[in-house]
Formats: sequence, C-alpha cells, structure tokens
Amino acid sequence: MLEFRPMTDQTFQQFLAHTVPQYAAEKVRSGEWSAQEAQARGEGEFTMLLPQGVNTPQNILYDLYDSDSAQNVGVLWYALRQNGPQIVAFVYEIEIYPDHRRLGHATRAFELLEQDAAKHGAGSVQLHVFGHNHGARALYERLGFFPTNLILRKNL
Repeated sequence: MLEFRPMTDQTFQQFLAHTVPQYAAEKVRSGEWSAQEAQARGEGEFTMLLPQGVNTPQNILYDLYDSDSAQNVGVLWYALRQNGPQIVAFVYEIEIYPDHRRLGHATRAFELLEQDAAKHGAGSVQLHVFGHNHGARALYERLGFFPTNLILRKNL
C-alpha cells in the first residue's frame, strides 16, 4: 500500500543529493547544458525553486512509502501555481527507485497526487518530461496526460 509521507529535512537532503546530479545529467543528455556547467546550474535551479527546503511555500514534497515493504520507494515534488483563475499542480519530480519499479507504484502515486492536489485546490496536474524518456512519456499518456505544447530541435 503506497502512501505519501512529508519529506523530512534528512530525506530532503538525500533527495537533493540524488536528484540534482540526475537532473543535471538529463539536461546534458537533452543538449541544453554542457557537462562542465551542469552540476552548478542544477544546484542553482533547485536552490532558486526550493529556497526554504521542505518549508518552501506552495511546494509539496513527499517520500513515497510502501507500507507492505516498510520502506520509501520513491519521491514526489510538486508546486501549486496560479494559472489565470485556476490553480495547477506542477510536478517537478516523481521517481520510483529502480528496485521498486514495475510494481504499480507510479500509477498509484499519480492517483494519490490527483487527490492531494485537489485537496490543495488544484484543477489540473501538469508536468515536464524529457523527450528522450520514452518510458515516462508512455506512462503519462496511459494516465491521461496530453501535450499542451512541444519544443522540437534539429541539430546541425
């Protein structure tokens, strides 16, 4: 049974140590950043977006806890954004740890996310996915997400 548990300061530090380098590598892989600048830029973006850590207003950070195995199996971070008259829950990070994938945790996390976001007044959920992440894109489409805009590139 999957449940959301608010990140603690300790699990937030673990989240940053794991997620920032991963995000930086994805930016390099997508061709947006150079390898030399990626880690510093990633750290800068996370510091800007979460200046007060787990206490940053309008940001909700959870450890995904599986009570059957009695362990954290992933993380979720979303922010509440005002978009015209509507509040949007924007997912910055969702990850199921490798040893816990393909067990339905991601699908269940999105079901819980929809309920949680609605309790916070959100009328929709949005997210970003890197174009090369075909597995995540397929999952999101199965869950009912659809593109709202696309940025395409051709390297010369």
